[in-house]
Amino acid sequence: MPKPPRPAPTARTQPHSALQDEPQAAFKALPAAARPAASLLQQTLARLGLTGKRTMTTTTKSPATAKPLTPDADLLDIPVRDQSPEDVTARELRGRGLFLARQDRWAELASELRALDQSGELSPGGTPLADHLAYGARSDVVLAVEEALADHPSARTSDTALLGGVMALEAMRQEFRSDPYINLVLAQAHIDIGWAWRGTAAPETLSKLHRHRCAAHLDRAAKLLEPFAPVTRVSPALAAAHCALLAGRQGSPAEIASAHTALVGLDPRNFRALRALGLNLLPMRGGSHDTLELEARRVAARTETTWGAGGYTWVCFDAIAQDPGAMARVDVDFFIDGLEDIVAIRPDQGTINLLAAYCAVTLGRQQGGDDARAEIADCAGWLIRDHLTELHPMIWAHAAEGFDNNARVGSARRFAARGRADALRAIADQFRDDLDRGLRITFTPDGPVIAQGA
Repeated sequence: MPKPPRPAPTARTQPHSALQDEPQAAFKALPAAARPAASLLQQTLARLGLTGKRTMTTTTKSPATAKPLTPDADLLDIPVRDQSPEDVTARELRGRGLFLARQDRWAELASELRALDQSGELSPGGTPLADHLAYGARSDVVLAVEEALADHPSARTSDTALLGGVMALEAMRQEFRSDPYINLVLAQAHIDIGWAWRGTAAPETLSKLHRHRCAAHLDRAAKLLEPFAPVTRVSPALAAAHCALLAGRQGSPAEIASAHTALVGLDPRNFRALRALGLNLLPMRGGSHDTLELEARRVAARTETTWGAGGYTWVCFDAIAQDPGAMARVDVDFFIDGLEDIVAIRPDQGTINLLAAYCAVTLGRQQGGDDARAEIADCAGWLIRDHLTELHPMIWAHAAEGFDNNARVGSARRFAARGRADALRAIADQFRDDLDRGLRITFTPDGPVIAQGA
């Protein structure tokens, strides 16, 4: 039986808007102007000529078939947001970065990256806006390498396909050698390409060519970032790149923890950095369970005014989902207290879908009868019943992949349809007795309403 809801925690800070990581590199034509807006995010999008439009549909049917996605789908009525606020923001800012890169408007790109980085504004899903703009600017180059390596994982693909794009960026950089943000974009491209060469295989199984190319790209990224170490102390974007570089080069746990501590000090709201810290401290990446637990508690103390106990939860979030040893060590009560604080601080539906999908799908599908996993997975009950008002299918689809950024998505439409089906099954599980009696569950802004079915 689902665990009864805990008392609602007291919010310890004001809610912030946050985001979902979904690469969308295809260029989209942007409108010339946008309406003036009240929030800093809206003002930023308007200044860049972006609209920030949102779309909502209400359906429980698959786009490919008229049959119910689950046996209970006809009795479940929940609004489905096919494009979340995060999706829209990511697409438009990445499109802007891609547009500026393709037009060789690098000075404009550097200026806009600097402004976004200094503003500290996050997307609705919690990603710094500067990250999306920078990703768009390098996406042509990075995706070309990823596609080439995916198509020929063992063959020696031509250097033109693998190096042509990044060498063009290197040539462009000669005009901007002293600009930290142009060097940042190029360094990020090298880091991404290094990870593409490494892939998801165990390091000891990599070929000599793959190891050499990975190391070469990461070394080049380090050389690009080195002159801007002083800027890293005041720039969240550069600090995040330094953390990514350390993770790629398997820095020591102390170095990784120190770098993330600096980043958290610059931007404690960026929970994605906290999640990355936990992953980078796992034994599979050179860390240890003891270090992970220690740093999770330290982060919780440092970010208590921002996240309550949520700092502990964010650091452990992906780590315990990937490592059974980390799950065995997690402080379950502390973790669940953190879930409650996150909900109180960020009650937006993107966050609720993320947490509910994590509990119901990422943890709920894992095998094993350990009490820690089961108790956290049971939190899906109160998250769905007490806080869910709309469905974000892509979040649930990513939850089924363990939020693996390297997961390849062949069809975004089918991927989202799978996420929607998983979500409906999870929701149905929470209302099993009512559905078996033929009652209809309708989700409203005030919560689910249970009534006699048609």
